[in-house]
Amino acid sequence: MNTSPKRGFGLYFILVLIVGAILLIPSLLNNNQISYARTEFEKDLKEGNVLDVTIAPGKISPTGEASVVLNNNQRRSLYLTDVSEFERYLIESNVKTVRVNKAREDSYLMTTVLPIVICAVIVFLMFSIMNGGAGGGANSRMMNFGRSRAKMSTDNQITLADVAGLQEEKEELNEIVEFLKAPEKFTKVGARIPKGVLLEGAPGTGKTLLAKAIAGEAHVPFFTISGSDFVEMFVGVGASRVRDLFEDAKHHSPCIVFIDEIDAVARRRGTGMGGGHDEREQTLNQLLVEMDGFSENSGIIVLAATNRVDILDPAIMRPGRFDRKIAVNRPDVAGREDILKIHARNKPLAEDVDLKKVAQTTAGFTGADLENLMNESAILAAKSDRAFLKQEDIDRSFIKVGMGVEKKSRVISEKEKKITAYHEAGHAILFHVLPDVDPVHMISIIPTGLGAGGFTMPLPEKDEMYVTRSRLMQSIMVSLGGQIAEKLIFNDITTGASSDIQKATKTARNMVTRYGMSETLGMINYESDDDEVFIGRDLAHAKNHSELVAGQIDQEVKKIIDECYDKAKGIIEEHMDVLHACAALLLEKEKIGREEFEQLFSEYAQK
Repeated sequence: MNTSPKRGFGLYFILVLIVGAILLIPSLLNNNQISYARTEFEKDLKEGNVLDVTIAPGKISPTGEASVVLNNNQRRSLYLTDVSEFERYLIESNVKTVRVNKAREDSYLMTTVLPIVICAVIVFLMFSIMNGGAGGGANSRMMNFGRSRAKMSTDNQITLADVAGLQEEKEELNEIVEFLKAPEKFTKVGARIPKGVLLEGAPGTGKTLLAKAIAGEAHVPFFTISGSDFVEMFVGVGASRVRDLFEDAKHHSPCIVFIDEIDAVARRRGTGMGGGHDEREQTLNQLLVEMDGFSENSGIIVLAATNRVDILDPAIMRPGRFDRKIAVNRPDVAGREDILKIHARNKPLAEDVDLKKVAQTTAGFTGADLENLMNESAILAAKSDRAFLKQEDIDRSFIKVGMGVEKKSRVISEKEKKITAYHEAGHAILFHVLPDVDPVHMISIIPTGLGAGGFTMPLPEKDEMYVTRSRLMQSIMVSLGGQIAEKLIFNDITTGASSDIQKATKTARNMVTRYGMSETLGMINYESDDDEVFIGRDLAHAKNHSELVAGQIDQEVKKIIDECYDKAKGIIEEHMDVLHACAALLLEKEKIGREEFEQLFSEYAQK
């Protein structure tokens, strides 16, 4: 691939040489003679400087040209208006060496053959440059718009053993492996091999990794392409690429075709401001026909991945096209521990590293998040000139990934430090006292890269599928605890609680509009998820309730916030001594862990 730019430069250089030759040919064919006037010729003739004169009549009679050789071997050209008159003048002037040639005729080779050859060479070079030749290049795709860009892999080394945290998903996909390995086992009992499997889930959950593992287990050719690779600005290109992809897949069946981010090409038809017929819809129509149309594509299993299954066209979701829809969820605590073990296989760990504790701390992390966490930890260990990872490296990386890099060198006034300490202590007290929220893991008043003056990090003890109303209420109370502490101690509030207020307001509004947790409005969903994502949420969003109900929603949200504020304020006032002690300890150490905080709390609880 590195030779392509040089080769392209060479072709351009040859093209420049040919154009230059065309421009130079007339001058090369010329005799390089200097023209001069009749009076100068007559003067040279009288002075005896003329040795030879050759007259060449022109095509148009009676004009012509005289080639004059002087005694110093210089050649001069004299253009004639009357050849016969000039010939008589030379004879009368006793010029002995006078020769008259025939009229000059243009060469057929120069006038006809040479221009044709030059044009053919230029056209050939232009096509060579556009196609990039056999070696390819930056313009190699210009003449191959309709060809598929899928890459085929036959030596995939990834297997299902390399995938952790997705046990149920692997068991379901194992059937696909059996279909590919022994299709006759299913066809003899009348079973149809699934044509498509749709993997849906949040970004980073391992959809692409699962597809690679299936191809590695089955030992079949694996075609990979992105949904955006089908669509171009030229009409018909996407449909042509789909046809070419399935044509290649037929020649290598049984095989797997993996389309990543299929929502780029398979969005619901008939939506958008540009009407219903565009290049993307033509591509989708061809994809629908190839997956389940009149042509039979036996032995080809289509795997597709997306995190926006809600916007896919219903036609592609039906059985016969995508027979299986597998939800790839975020891993639970056991799955996160297995994933961490896989990513720690080539990383030396110190004896203090507790992957189970890391798995508990990283609730909500996907496989990609956990891989990034371990990679950041390894980078920190390398920067410290250590050949192994410590628990401290993982803890620092967790803060870096979740909260941003700690800005220890940032200069902060003592007043701001004190405000931050009381703010974070207010959060910590509520985390510890309230029964349904997670306990405190770490408290810090060191500024982070995301603009926060500090943070209070909880430690999730278990993964929960459902969230109760009491837990949501207590979560709002924890969010408000920081500003409540500021108000109680300084009789003033700061802008540092803006993100806390935003989080609390969003939770309260979801309780009212989505979860049916309002006593006044009842169990009614007032928030529609059917936004037209194709032309923008703000433009197409339509409220499914009246203005009167909107006012009632605002009143209910305020009622929830006020109720949580009063309860949280009462708890913090009840533990003012812990608030002061925790703030003082934070000002001293800047960061404290769970053990130190619980010990501090138990000491003052006994008094």
